[in-house]
Amino acid sequence: MERLKILVVDDESRMRKLVRDFLVKKDFDVLEAEDGAQAIDVFFGQKDIALVILDVMMPKMDGWQVCREIRAYSTVPIIMLTAKSDERDELLGFELGVDEYISKPFSPKILVARVEAILRRTSGFSADDVLHAGAIEINKAAHEVTIDGKNVELSFKEFELLTYFVENQGIALSREKILNSVWNYDYFGDARTIDTHVKKLRSKLGDKGDYIRTIWGMGYKFEVE
Repeated sequence: MERLKILVVDDESRMRKLVRDFLVKKDFDVLEAEDGAQAIDVFFGQKDIALVILDVMMPKMDGWQVCREIRAYSTVPIIMLTAKSDERDELLGFELGVDEYISKPFSPKILVARVEAILRRTSGFSADDVLHAGAIEINKAAHEVTIDGKNVELSFKEFELLTYFVENQGIALSREKILNSVWNYDYFGDARTIDTHVKKLRSKLGDKGDYIRTIWGMGYKFEVE
C-alpha cells in the first residue's frame, strides 16, 4: 500500500524535524515547507497530499492565509498549530475550515494520534457505506455529499458532523456528546465550536439545513421533515 503523504509547515526546523520523525515512524511520507509561500508551492505541486499540519505564525504568508488558499480548492484535512491559546484564534480557524487545532507546546504522540484518527475516518470506510436522509445522500467511502443528486462541497469536519447527525436521526444530541463523538478526543474548547460548524453546515445544505434543529439549552436534533 502506498504511504500517505503529509505536509508539515513550520518555520522552525527543529519543530519540523520533531514532527517528521514521529510521523515517519508511523510509516507516513512527510513533505516539509518552512514558510507559507513554500507551503502553497508544495501543496499545489503535489496532487495527493492526504493531510496538512500548518503553523500559524510564519514569514511571507501566515497559516491563516495558507488555509484560505488551500480551502479555495481543496477539503484536505488541516491541523493548525499555534503558540497562542486565544479562543478567538481558535474560532477563526474553524471558520476557515481547520479540522483540528493544537496549541504549542504539544506532545508529538498526541499529534500523531490525531493525524491517524483523521486519516482513519477519511479512508477507512467500506465502499458500500451510503447513508440517506430525505434528499441528502452521504457516500462515506467517496467522502461525498449530494442533495437531489447535486454535489455539496463540505470541509472534513462538516462532513463528519453531517454524517454523525444522519446516523443519529431523531435523537437529541448535546453539544458535549457531539464534541466527544465528532472531534474524537478530549476537547477543551466550548460550545461555540459546534455552533460555528452547524451554522456553516446549514448554509451549505440550503433549505435542507432546516433538518438540523436547535434544542435550546442543550444542542441539536437532526430530523427530516
